[in-house]
Amino acid sequence: MSKWIIAGLWLLMLAMNTKAAEEALTIDNVVPNNMALAFANDANIYPDSSDFKVLNAVLMSNESGERWAVVTLKNQSSGRRTLTHKHLLALTANGQRIAPMKLSENFDGGETLSLTLAFGENKFPLLSVYTRN
Repeated sequence: MSKWIIAGLWLLMLAMNTKAAEEALTIDNVVPNNMALAFANDANIYPDSSDFKVLNAVLMSNESGERWAVVTLKNQSSGRRTLTHKHLLALTANGQRIAPMKLSENFDGGETLSLTLAFGENKFPLLSVYTRN
């Protein structure tokens, strides 16, 4: 009887480790900032205008298709501003534009911050994250 319990516990731990490995994020291949991408934007989807500039982004995903990015942004204004999910978009490998999950972050004038943002699940990887000035 104890053999079955030990075997069952071992299988349970193996399954949990496999699930944890699927959930772990990995850094996707880096797309150079100067790479020109020219996907059509027929739906005219743009981020709201803002004083924020994306300095860089590290794009990440997992086996489940979750898309994340660590984005470093600068408030180019001299005054305090609030960054929301409406100020950012990510471009996916099929040309789709997606906004990050709900977001509200205050920046002092001239402040630079790095934020980890979730973009939900998507079959296609993220290629870039951008704002509109």
